[in-house]
Amino acid sequence: MEPASTNRSPASNIETASGDEDSLALFQVRGISKRFGPTRALVDVSLSVQVGEVLALIGENGAGKSTLLKTLSGAHFADAGEMFIGGQSYRPKGPSDARQRGVAMIYQELNLAPDLSVEDNILLGQKGTGGGLLMRSRQRDVVRQALDSVGLEHLDPQSVVGDQSVATQQLIEIARALAANAKIILFDEPTSSLPQKDVARLFEIVRGLQASGIGIIYISHFLEEVREVADTYSVLRDGHNVGCGRIDEISDDQIVSLMVGRDVNDLYPHVPHTPGLAWVQAEGIMGTPYPQNVSLSLRRGEIFGIAGLVGAGRTELVRSLFALDHLDAGIVTVDGTIVPHKVRARMNAGFGLLSENRKTEGLAQDLSLTENITMGSLENYTELGLINLVKRQRVASDLMTKMEVKAHSSSQLVSELSGGNQQKVAIARILHQQAEILLMDEPTKGIDVGTKAEIYRIMGTLAAEGKTIVFVSSYLPELLSVCDRIGVMNRGELREVRDVADWTEETVMATAIAIDDTTNEE
Repeated sequence: MEPASTNRSPASNIETASGDEDSLALFQVRGISKRFGPTRALVDVSLSVQVGEVLALIGENGAGKSTLLKTLSGAHFADAGEMFIGGQSYRPKGPSDARQRGVAMIYQELNLAPDLSVEDNILLGQKGTGGGLLMRSRQRDVVRQALDSVGLEHLDPQSVVGDQSVATQQLIEIARALAANAKIILFDEPTSSLPQKDVARLFEIVRGLQASGIGIIYISHFLEEVREVADTYSVLRDGHNVGCGRIDEISDDQIVSLMVGRDVNDLYPHVPHTPGLAWVQAEGIMGTPYPQNVSLSLRRGEIFGIAGLVGAGRTELVRSLFALDHLDAGIVTVDGTIVPHKVRARMNAGFGLLSENRKTEGLAQDLSLTENITMGSLENYTELGLINLVKRQRVASDLMTKMEVKAHSSSQLVSELSGGNQQKVAIARILHQQAEILLMDEPTKGIDVGTKAEIYRIMGTLAAEGKTIVFVSSYLPELLSVCDRIGVMNRGELREVRDVADWTEETVMATAIAIDDTTNEE
């Protein structure tokens, strides 16, 4: 990999040595290995990052990406291998030591103290300069400069972090890294919870960091995002390096093939299915504040996509259909029969919900796969007051096979699985409930492209079996590639519904941001 810049920046604060590429590296990793019991999470992994370079770390869920970043940032200790910063040996004793050495980690789930001020969060872990005490006046200058550097010129340092948006909190994390004079910043899926306007803002910040000489390692499951920000790439598969190079010298299909270990000719596999007659009707669905007077019909054997901006009411709509949220007005019918606004009644009518937040609502992280899959219908395994554990485990294992869940056994804790496999378990759970109407809210969020393709195939197969899929997504390419029809939400209203062939990304976005009072269309 060639360095993006050969000039030493004051922000990097390191001297680069002359010689070969490795000696020029700002950050170098050689032969890192890490085990967790019998599991080899990392095996002889090597990479290097130059001054002002963005390296994209790519791989499927469970490939070892997050484990590698946690090892680089001092949260895990490597079993073997060595690391260097500017040619100097680097072996952090913990995250605090890593920060002092110039390596900062921006986690997918932000690592801030929500009840403390912005200033206090930025100064956490900083060394004082006055006999062990923080020199507030001096440090406030540092805080102000760091906030200005990430575009938060107008943010009050005394404001409480928990009152800020997710996007602002993420920028505060980056400001904290800059205040600690970070030379290398590690990003673990930083855009996973951001709306599009904040994604663009983050990219601007990343480019500014890059221009100042900071080295960046960036994890993302979105290949177009990787191409937007990265200079180089490194692909992990099953804990091994399987490819690296310049991002502009490899195609998306080649990247995916490296990730999954096989040729991938279609990122959006199509399973033939033909939508049937409408059988689910929602009329005048009203909630507080959303949805707003939504009416729609759903057909057997179709994948119905719901698009819209974050906050447009998409999640509120599917939660209302499942009767999780209070309704002010509206009715839902299945095959002409009104279904009461109660969760058990909706489940009995065939509804199943895949929550957008699988960690807190979708799955019980501390329970086994068998328990998660079957807990909604334990009556199927109860005989004379006792649970038939053998039958329960057999059914769970059969569903795991159908969903192609990668796990040691059905008794494994769900928290030990990768995000993609957890999502497959969540789908298995609603299939176990005999769901015929699957409400899937951001089912591919935080999942690698290989597993996404498997989820699309599963959706197509379920539609071919006659099931109805409601597919909420913020990612327009997948909606346009997978769905039969798409409806667009705008300020709580379902503005327009069309066959997928009648939509483009541009027309979807135009409808999503329109301010005119378009009437609902079926």
